[in-house]
Amino acid sequence: MQIELLKSKIHQVVVTEANLDYVGSITIDESLMIAANLIENEKVQVLDMNNGERFETYVIKGKKDSGVICLNGPAARKVLVNDIVVIISFCTMDFEEAKNFKPTVVFPKNNRI
Repeated sequence: MQIELLKSKIHQVVVTEANLDYVGSITIDESLMIAANLIENEKVQVLDMNNGERFETYVIKGKKDSGVICLNGPAARKVLVNDIVVIISFCTMDFEEAKNFKPTVVFPKNNRI
């Protein structure tokens, strides 16, 4: 049996930009991506703590140590700059393997590790 479970989580970062004139995605500081075990083009859910929005998009690598969290394209309409968001990804694995799996969770300060 395969189940879906939490793989990675960036807990409460601040949206620094919202760029409507873009194809789509979320740009995340490369240092945060590395710390959270996320890769470019990975599907993520974004949860906005300020307005309750919850939506899916994919990751674009931002400049390392920049602190950037930018929602691009249609997702830019779901957030405001300075909103606090949680970014999560999931994985699918065997039920027995999942029992011992530990997700990667990071708690940034000022959008930095």
